[in-house]
Amino acid sequence: MSARARVAVMGATAEDPPPGIGAIADTVELAFADDVPRLTSALEGTDVLFAWLPRSALLAGAWGSATDLRWIQSASAGVDKLLFPELVASHVVLTNARGVYDDAIAEYVLGLMLAFAKGLGGVFERQTRREWQHHETERLERKRVLVVGIGPIGRAIARNCAALRMSVRGVARTSRPGDDLFVEIVGAERLADAVGSADYVIDALPATAETHHLFDHAVFEAMEPWARFVNIGRGSTVDQQALLRALETGAIAGAALDVFEDEPLPKDDPLWASPNVIVSPHMAGDAAGWREGVVELFVRNLERYLTGRPLLNVVDKTRGYVPS
Repeated sequence: MSARARVAVMGATAEDPPPGIGAIADTVELAFADDVPRLTSALEGTDVLFAWLPRSALLAGAWGSATDLRWIQSASAGVDKLLFPELVASHVVLTNARGVYDDAIAEYVLGLMLAFAKGLGGVFERQTRREWQHHETERLERKRVLVVGIGPIGRAIARNCAALRMSVRGVARTSRPGDDLFVEIVGAERLADAVGSADYVIDALPATAETHHLFDHAVFEAMEPWARFVNIGRGSTVDQQALLRALETGAIAGAALDVFEDEPLPKDDPLWASPNVIVSPHMAGDAAGWREGVVELFVRNLERYLTGRPLLNVVDKTRGYVPS
């Protein structure tokens, strides 16, 4: 590293810093801020912000002091919680944590699919009743999987599915030839057609204006009645009322949901008690070591920043994700 910079860490304190951040303490000037007043002060004269807690309300409240800010590193892969109009319109470069969570999320998705195929929910329930009841299970081999959103996370999911000899297709913004993981990649305008020939539909989409409620009544109605829906993308991509109707009417066989429009999911939300639904608290990517992985990525990017090299994972702020 050839220069000294001032780095503000948003959403952390000096007493409880991101693990491993001390490795750069001799190279840069660190300032920690966990509320708007502290962040307002920390941003003065600061050119780098590490958004350990990437929340727009926190940054927007201190944005008036960010006159020297040139680069923000988000600790999350999705940046929808961080973006706000002034940031989008600014010249500040935004990078995300693309690559840190991919394999953990892909493993989690595979676990959810296995839970459905092997009927593990029923196994656990019968165990609590000490009930010995044999039942046959499904195989995942040769099942048809549709991955909607074929960025790094979607590709990691496809890789795991292909390893179990499942047939994997993808949905992207525009259609393109298939590749080593996807036998076919269709454009988003064909989503309703594509879900009709899938046993598992995996939502790995980011939250953008284009993806808002992309999974609506028409899409769920087009799915096979034995199909399962898995969402590890963003809650805003799903019309939750349409999903509930599809579950209640039997239009689909089940859903596994790790993300929701309102988080935490309200205690009175009917999804909690819906049969054949798995609810988890936005934890698919939070495997042990993720915090250290995010800090390691930031340190690598900081080295690039200070030596004038291109940054990794630069987000197109108007689109809300890193373009392929």
